[in-house]
Amino acid sequence: MTAAHELNLRHLRLLLGIAEAGSLSLAARQSGVSQPALSQALAKLEAAFGVALFDRTASGVSPTAAGRRIVRRVDHALTRISRAFRRSSATPQKGDPHNYLTTAHVRGLINLAGAGSFMRAAESAGVSVPALHRAVRDLEQLSGTALVERRGRGVGLTRAGTTLAQGFNLAHAELTTALEESSGKGGRLAIGAMALSRSLLLPATLADLLRDHPAARVDVVEGSYLELVELLRSGRIDMLIGALRDHPGRELLQEPLFTDRLTIIGRAEHPLAQRSEGSEAGFEDLADYPWIVARRASGLLDRWQQMFDHADKPRPDAPIQCGSVALIRGVLVRSDFLTLLSPDQVSAEIESGSLVTIQSYVPDTMRTIGAITRRDWYPTALQEQFMAVLRHHATIGRAQPEN
Repeated sequence: MTAAHELNLRHLRLLLGIAEAGSLSLAARQSGVSQPALSQALAKLEAAFGVALFDRTASGVSPTAAGRRIVRRVDHALTRISRAFRRSSATPQKGDPHNYLTTAHVRGLINLAGAGSFMRAAESAGVSVPALHRAVRDLEQLSGTALVERRGRGVGLTRAGTTLAQGFNLAHAELTTALEESSGKGGRLAIGAMALSRSLLLPATLADLLRDHPAARVDVVEGSYLELVELLRSGRIDMLIGALRDHPGRELLQEPLFTDRLTIIGRAEHPLAQRSEGSEAGFEDLADYPWIVARRASGLLDRWQQMFDHADKPRPDAPIQCGSVALIRGVLVRSDFLTLLSPDQVSAEIESGSLVTIQSYVPDTMRTIGAITRRDWYPTALQEQFMAVLRHHATIGRAQPEN
């Protein structure tokens, strides 16, 4: 299958011109190219996508069903590029500098963004180091601002360079999706998974989805919210599943799926678990034991801190911060540590009796679990099916009575 970086951006711009004009001859005049050259460009695009993009009639041309989907994604991709140019440029640019952009420019900056050096970026892009330097210089002239800066022995992108690279990544992701859709194969999903979604909701969803779509390929990226949301913004993942945020950013769209209960967890032999029935632990009791809590700048850590701050109580000692539920479980069963966690995340240990919820008069903390996508996201059929199955499992999972 053709790769996105092999598509000719000039040909893609001509494609939009044909779709808007509804006529090859009119599109050729408006674009300033000959009709044979336009027809040749269209033929190359149809070969790359593997489908007919237009139906030819005596009165002109009209997009096929596949062509309409591809035109829409190409329009999204080129819009993201032009928007990134406007946001990254130091001064208003005359004309449309992004119209002079080539796939070499796009691929070069995308690879440089993650490589940290021209040599590694050139190897990744499959070009020479001088060629990559030229591509970056061209981009800086087109955008009118510096895109790269020296950082120690390597290089990094300036703020403008980061903005432009993010736009390029989104455009590249859109074109890659267009090629995959037109191939008629199973399709791909890239999902960001925070801790709770990895324990129950996501496994059930993927098992059902892959049963109906065995040819699909799924990439699950684990991490914290801060790590995953940047991948979402740059188009490297399609959606993020986990705890929703109060202020996610205007470019993101949050869909609530269910409300999750966070409670205090400890081992079955914990002194606070051995108290007589009806004797609940208070804030002072909880502060007598060490805690293992979520990593910095996480929603779960915020909830733990608020639990004590809102009661005007000092926070207990928390010598361990980590984002691994497996590590948290391992520490809890071997010590008198406590943690704040969803019972769903340690359901196997609670069922086996090795971990228990600690009874206290500290109220449980509620949080909303859901899906986060880009607001301008245009999902594929496979992605829409994933979301439908995800909603189904979120609904039936919450409908089951709690033990």
